Amino acid sequence: MLGRIGARHALIGGLALAPYSVVRATQDVDLLVDLENADAIERALTVLGYRCLHRSEEAANYVRGDERVDFLYAHRPGAKRLLASARTLVSSLGELRVISGEGLIGFKLQALTNNPRRTQDLEDIRALLRANRERLDMAQVREYFRLFDREPLLDDLLREID
Repeated sequence: MLGRIGARHALIGGLALAPYSVVRATQDVDLLVDLENADAIERALTVLGYRCLHRSEEAANYVRGDERVDFLYAHRPGAKRLLASARTLVSSLGELRVISGEGLIGFKLQALTNNPRRTQDLEDIRALLRANRERLDMAQVREYFRLFDREPLLDDLLREID
């Protein structure tokens, strides 16, 4: 659907962990999309029977029965770069675009910083670091932690997995 309307998109959230050797159950699909496509996405989802739960300039949530799709809108330069550089993977579901492991850690850190009760995001960061430390650009990961004033947390996590 997103490809048909020309909306660039990439997986973020729980489903995006699998290409980085981290598997966990999740109940929704989280996608990063360009803000400019928000209206077209909403129209397409409405045709498919989805109902909007929330929509702002930052994000939107849609539900149909027990299916939920959450969108984070890329409108800041960093998010736009992550969306543009997402890699395409071929899976049993077809082609999927997924943001970088570093970007995924950044989004999870932002969610944790915004709501410290989101302990699953901390566990996801820990698992991503443990499974991918040798492949991650640790300078970029550190920059995300610096951005959110959480460098001591990164140091603690790295000591823990060493």
